[in-house]
Amino acid sequence: MTAEAIIPPLFCAAHLLGSWDERHPQQAFGELAGQDTPSRPDGTLVITRREEMTEFLRHPAVRATDGTHYNMGAQRPLIPLDLDGDAHRTYRKLLDPLFAPKQVARLEATIRARTNALIDMFVDTGEAELLTSLCAPLPTHIFIDLLGLPTDDLPIFLDFKEAVVRPQGSTAEEQQAHMRAAGERMYDYLTRVLAEHRAEPPRDDLIGAFLTASVDGARLSDQEIIDICYLLVIAGLDTVTCSLSCMLAWFAEHPAERHRVLTDPTLLGKAIEELMRFESPVPLGHRWVTEDIEVHGRRFPAGSKVEVVWAAANLDPAAFPDPMTVEFERPHNAHVGFAAGPHRCLGSNLARLELRVALEEFHRRIPEYTIAPGKEVLYTNYGVRAAIHLPITFPVA
Repeated sequence: MTAEAIIPPLFCAAHLLGSWDERHPQQAFGELAGQDTPSRPDGTLVITRREEMTEFLRHPAVRATDGTHYNMGAQRPLIPLDLDGDAHRTYRKLLDPLFAPKQVARLEATIRARTNALIDMFVDTGEAELLTSLCAPLPTHIFIDLLGLPTDDLPIFLDFKEAVVRPQGSTAEEQQAHMRAAGERMYDYLTRVLAEHRAEPPRDDLIGAFLTASVDGARLSDQEIIDICYLLVIAGLDTVTCSLSCMLAWFAEHPAERHRVLTDPTLLGKAIEELMRFESPVPLGHRWVTEDIEVHGRRFPAGSKVEVVWAAANLDPAAFPDPMTVEFERPHNAHVGFAAGPHRCLGSNLARLELRVALEEFHRRIPEYTIAPGKEVLYTNYGVRAAIHLPITFPVA
């Protein structure tokens, strides 16, 4: 999935509105989508409407980074997220086939087995905290399988993810220091892993594919492979976790809609797309403008930093009639839950597969579940939207 929005919600224009609600931020994002030319108090321009966003993101003067600052503790540009133009297209040409539907489909049996192994650990108890029991470990296990790494290294990735997505510290300086320290640890880990892969016979995993891949006729360097893997760690772990947690929380609180999907499994794919639109687990990203441009009659001066709010565009009534209603059979659901434009999510096919298989297996084995009596779902919108406390109860077979 995408790693663009690892940003505190204080930086999101919707968070400044009086209608902001941590449990139900859709009202604020919908209100933001209705503003003609929204901007933040610091002057940052904000794009919230689907049509304007599409045209803006396709403009050649729009860049994904300012070329100086990198998120998530990275010391160098993340490949391909922090690259633009020909360099970005070159790496996407290499990476897109590795995450094409036919390629990721090879992982379905593994995802199914991993999902069931996690469910086995709580299915006989009648209760579970789904974030820690299923939503967080599952994508990490899949990522480890994808890269061909040992399962024992699971804590390394979980610790890194938390450190850079939700850094500790009472000030921005402290948080950045913690992120940089976590980044250093991940760079060291990936350097060691890559050296081990090079010293062994070729493996049928993603790192093995990178070791034999070429860009413009040249093999990838160790630094290029590490910078790709660093991004994949974030994109593959946290955003799938957040999306799955939001969907399970929604189904727990909407039993009638859950029963529709149980009765008609063909609805599940549509339900995933609609909940990606409505929940928008990755709410926003940023872009930079390199020259004066005009989009939909609106000026964007050179040097502008622009907040692109996917969550608002997903609630734009001009693009989605009755956007506040979750409708599984919504026609033409061209949501931007996986971002849009040249930097559209590289791993969207894998994310969709993980979400589908996880929900299929969970609902097959635990079709009836509710939020635990006397408790409630706790959400965070810090960088990404997630149900960070998801306690359920269910009948034991």
